[in-house]
Amino acid sequence: MIRSLSAAALALAAALPGAAPAQDRIAVQTEPFAVLRGLDRLSGELTEFEVRAGATAIYRDLAVTVAECRVPADNPSGDAYAYLTIQDQRVEEPNFEGWMVASSPALNALDHMRYDVWLIRCSTS
Repeated sequence: MIRSLSAAALALAAALPGAAPAQDRIAVQTEPFAVLRGLDRLSGELTEFEVRAGATAIYRDLAVTVAECRVPADNPSGDAYAYLTIQDQRVEEPNFEGWMVASSPALNALDHMRYDVWLIRCSTS
């Protein structure tokens, strides 16, 4: 768990401009899709869905927008992270906005009374 958290934090820091010296940066590549999983806590139903980068998908009462989905360039099946905006359509402010890391969804998680949404992986299709 600590190793995953450290790798996720390193990958995230490497991707942010000015966050680390150039020699410490991990090369990343952007994928066109984010694969997400949603949980309706009331019914217990799990739903997996895909969102194209730059697009918005509707999951129940939530609008889920993916700005980017990135993976390490040397290991595309490795730790994915995506910049997401998740907003309950019945309120004005987003419930979540920021980077979500697939291996550590609790590191930066959606705070909603009924739904959980987390990143599974980035995908090319």
